[in-house]
Amino acid sequence: MLDNMPRGTICIEDIEIGMCRHLRKQVTDRDIELFAEVSTDCNPVHLDDDYAMETIFEGRIAHGMLTASLISAVIGEQLPGHGTIYLGQSLKFLAPVRPGDMVLAEVEVTGIDHSRRRVTMDCRCIVDGKPVLKGEAVVLAPSKKFD
Repeated sequence: MLDNMPRGTICIEDIEIGMCRHLRKQVTDRDIELFAEVSTDCNPVHLDDDYAMETIFEGRIAHGMLTASLISAVIGEQLPGHGTIYLGQSLKFLAPVRPGDMVLAEVEVTGIDHSRRRVTMDCRCIVDGKPVLKGEAVVLAPSKKFD
């Protein structure tokens, strides 16, 4: 994984509209195999070259939720970071991610409710300049008051 931003915590008091964080990660065969094992999603479109060649994708693809988990990594490690609690996530899968693809996962703050410690973020994943996933996350951000 190629971290592009420092890990840690940005408390609700320091979050601003427009703040962005991202990471880049190349999706490997091993990532797909491990995700299949952990999730118990062993759909052959992810694991079997011969099977996957006969699908509309004409080859193996990564689990959509594996790609989405990169968004979770940015939120949980960078913005807001450690101590963040997910409240909701919408996702739209736009294109497949294949083994070997370098995924850019990005989040951008679009709304803040300081009184409820809620942060709303646009989320996206991009491969070779092409969007492969988009969505919105709502999280409970850590606060300096409770540290």
